[in-house]
Amino acid sequence: MSPGEDATARSARSDRGRGTPPPGRRVARPRWSRVLLGVGLALVLLAGLAVVGVRLLAHRYDRTVSREQLLAPDSRQARTELDAGLNYLVVGSDRRAGAQQADQRSDTILIVHLPPGLRQAYLISVPRDLLVAIPPDSAGYGGGQDKINAAYEHGGGGEGGTRLLSATLTRLTGIRFDGAALVDFAGFRQVIDLLGGVRMCVDTEVRSIHTGTHFPVGCQQMDGAKALDYARQRYDLPNGDYDRQRHQQQMLRAMLDRAAQSHLRSDPVQLDRVLRAVGGSLTVDTNGVPLDELVFALRSLPADALHGVQLPSYPQTIDGISYVVLDQGGGGLFDAVRTDRLPDWSRANPRWVNRL
Repeated sequence: MSPGEDATARSARSDRGRGTPPPGRRVARPRWSRVLLGVGLALVLLAGLAVVGVRLLAHRYDRTVSREQLLAPDSRQARTELDAGLNYLVVGSDRRAGAQQADQRSDTILIVHLPPGLRQAYLISVPRDLLVAIPPDSAGYGGGQDKINAAYEHGGGGEGGTRLLSATLTRLTGIRFDGAALVDFAGFRQVIDLLGGVRMCVDTEVRSIHTGTHFPVGCQQMDGAKALDYARQRYDLPNGDYDRQRHQQQMLRAMLDRAAQSHLRSDPVQLDRVLRAVGGSLTVDTNGVPLDELVFALRSLPADALHGVQLPSYPQTIDGISYVVLDQGGGGLFDAVRTDRLPDWSRANPRWVNRL
């Protein structure tokens, strides 16, 4: 088999169920989880504030965030309606535009889906090694089969890389996006440190291939550098990249928990520092929707609103290269997102879904 073959066709001929991630661990969820992503962690930190407070802080935060055209024209919703179902692309990387080309691949790719009514939020993790067809790019890339995170590199990283990545995802899924956020996860180190660190529970002993740090099994307090290091590991873990995706979701959950415990809402000075640190780590495209209106629309997500979704897929080695390929074209997940039936799909496919 070669990367030039259709990934869906290969998937249909292959054994099913390989690489299936273990069921997610259910944990207590504080009331601060009423708001998740929208355009980033700052929306979480604004949750639960009075309406006036939301508007004022959102306006202040709005000035700290960079804005770019992150979505390709064919990947953008013609018009975003905040009372309809919403889809956002979130791309995380430790490098921004200007880094060496070899360092330009994205570490994290999330599709965030909010069904109509905005009472639930689904974080769909896209495996970085997913084999896809990347379309040609105006910057000179001619298109071809590759791992999906290579789209970010072929687009030059940063804003251009995110545009090519969005075009690749729309071609694969048929989903058009209501906005996008490019997250500098290296900048999140400062956010975690301002929060006083986060508590992470290590379920499998692992040693970092980046720093050599040893992570023993058990719950432990981690500063920003250590938490990000752990969340990036995928080698020597029983489920490889699936475990890495789950640990990154765990890190976001830990940040929300820590934000709740630190009483940021009663400490305006510290809250302002955290919001500014988050803002400095984000580049956003809200598809013309004012940021304060987006924050206000998402303020009432209930405490049990957050769900992590793994893309139905499995690992496969092709011509000596390790890929992830879709299982039966994604098992109906993409159609469920497009038609706002993801809650029904999640109930019918519990092995791919975990409550955060």
